[in-house]
Amino acid sequence: MAVRARLGDTSHIRGPIEDNRSLKDLVWFKVGGPAEILFQPADEADLQAFLKLLPQDVPVTVIGLGSNLLIRDGGIDGVVIRLSVRGFGGTEVLSPTRIRAGAAIPDKFLAAKALELGLSGFAFYHGIPGGLGGALTMNAGAHGSETAERVIEVRGVSRQGDVITLPVAEIGYSYRHSAPPPGFIFTSAVLEGVPADKETISQAMKAVTEHREAAQPIKARTGGSTFKNPPGQSAWKLIDAAGCRGLKVGDAQVSELHCNFLINTGDASAHDVELLGETVRARVFETCGVRLDWEIKRLGAFVPGAEVEPFLGR
Repeated sequence: MAVRARLGDTSHIRGPIEDNRSLKDLVWFKVGGPAEILFQPADEADLQAFLKLLPQDVPVTVIGLGSNLLIRDGGIDGVVIRLSVRGFGGTEVLSPTRIRAGAAIPDKFLAAKALELGLSGFAFYHGIPGGLGGALTMNAGAHGSETAERVIEVRGVSRQGDVITLPVAEIGYSYRHSAPPPGFIFTSAVLEGVPADKETISQAMKAVTEHREAAQPIKARTGGSTFKNPPGQSAWKLIDAAGCRGLKVGDAQVSELHCNFLINTGDASAHDVELLGETVRARVFETCGVRLDWEIKRLGAFVPGAEVEPFLGR
C-alpha cells in the first residue's frame, strides 16, 4: 500500500507533506528523481509527531541542503525528510565558549556566528557549502579541521519519535563518518570553540574563501568533493595522475579546475554523474592501484535498465 494511504490522519502535522515531489531543485547537482513523499517538519515537535504516526516499516531518508548528495533518477521510495532553516536553523549561546546550533543552519552561517562571538575553531565551516546536519552526519572537515573536534553533544529524534541526546563519544566519529543509533535524525548540536581575537578569526575565514574561490568550481552545479582522500594521499592528485581531468560522460564532467569535483555542465542525469564517478574510480585503480571511496552520498533507485555497476565491485 502507498505510504500516503498508510499515514492516516495528518491534520495535526504542521509541516508540508508532498506526494511524488521532485528533488532536483533541492540538490546542488540539479539531477535525480522524485520522493514518494517529502516531509518538511515545522520544528522538532512536529518531526516527533510525524515519526510516531509513520509505520515503522516505511523507509525514511533524511536530506539537508543537498550539497554533497546525488539522488538517482529512479527517485526515493518511502519518506524523505528535509529539515528547514526556519524550523531547525537557529542558534543559542550557552556559555562564553559553547553554542547550540540547529541541524539546518548553513555551515557558513555557523562560522559567521562564531566570529560574532569571538570563537575560533569554526573558520573551516566558512568554506563548506552544506548544513550542520550533513556536517554532523559525515564528520565534515577542511583545512585540517573536522566537525568532531567541535562537538560536545548532539540532539536528535529516533525513528520511533523520541528525543535523544548523545555525547560526542557515543557518535562513533571517524574520518568522514559517524555512527549514531540507526534511524537517528540530528536536530541540533552543542559545539565548543576557543576565545580568540575577531580579526584573527576573520583573516582565517578570508583565507578559506580565497582558497575555495581559486581552487574549486564554486559556481558550477556540483556535489563538492566526490571521493574521500585515501590515507596519506590526495584524491585529486590520483585522479589527475589517472588522466581524468576534464573527462566527460554526457553532460557530467570531471572539473578542469579541481578534479575531485564532478560537475553538471548542462543536462546531465544522475546516471551520467554516477557512471562518470565509477569510471574515475576504475581508472585510478588501474593507474595507481588505489581504491577511491565515494564521499558524496548516493541515494535512491536506478531507473530499470539504467543501473550503474560499481567498477570496483563495491
